[in-house]
Amino acid sequence: MLCPLVAVELWQTQVAFGIGLLGVYIGWRGVISKMTGFYDLAGAVKYLLYGLVSGMLLAMAVDRIILPAIILSSLNIISVSIVALLIGAAEAAFVMFLVARPRVVALRGSPPYGWALGLGIGSMQASYLIYRLFDEQLQSEYSGVNAVSVTLAFAISITSVLGHALPASWQGAMVLESSRIRPFLLSSIARAALIVCLVLSLFVPLLLLAALPAIALAWGLAQRVWLPSGMTPAAKQAFRRTTRQSDKHRKASDERVAGTPVDSEE
Repeated sequence: MLCPLVAVELWQTQVAFGIGLLGVYIGWRGVISKMTGFYDLAGAVKYLLYGLVSGMLLAMAVDRIILPAIILSSLNIISVSIVALLIGAAEAAFVMFLVARPRVVALRGSPPYGWALGLGIGSMQASYLIYRLFDEQLQSEYSGVNAVSVTLAFAISITSVLGHALPASWQGAMVLESSRIRPFLLSSIARAALIVCLVLSLFVPLLLLAALPAIALAWGLAQRVWLPSGMTPAAKQAFRRTTRQSDKHRKASDERVAGTPVDSEE
């Protein structure tokens, strides 16, 4: 078990959790906020809170079992992977339980609710790891508060938040298709790989790159397929049209020269 973090001051702890929570803002503003009017976002906020609470418990399991085992070399990579798989399975089961509730399925809100739930879980996982990263007692050349560790902290935050939100959203989309066992198994494996990757990145930051291809692939699927899967065909068309118009208006706003008249078509 790790020693108490006596070297981490209060402001450093606040910075660690602030960076961890930054991923929630990015995942919310970049995805969920675009769905205003298409889904019940009040319910998504509630699921975000569920994610924050459950994510803290899951992060404590990673912090108390996997991280000390890696530092003390008390477990080999196979044993660490098995423990990570158990934690990933617990998370996948919890996500499935919440996004498959009858009321949520009736509202067809499982995909965005799953995304919000994953944002909360991922942010807490990241916050705990960044908290450890800022501790100079961590046996890593990147520990402490410095430019390198802060940069690594931002990378951990984004990777963790997206890495947990994407499979949760996929599980939500699969629930609407009455598929539960396969998403549970595959998402458990994906989460286990992500957990090991994130923990090891405290010592070898380049390992975060291993998660990028999967996140990049899943990101496109989430935007095109998983998140809109709960909408009716007409709502999907309206959502895509609204998204295209928003991108067009944003581009026109960026390119407009101050003082020039505004085109009414914009």
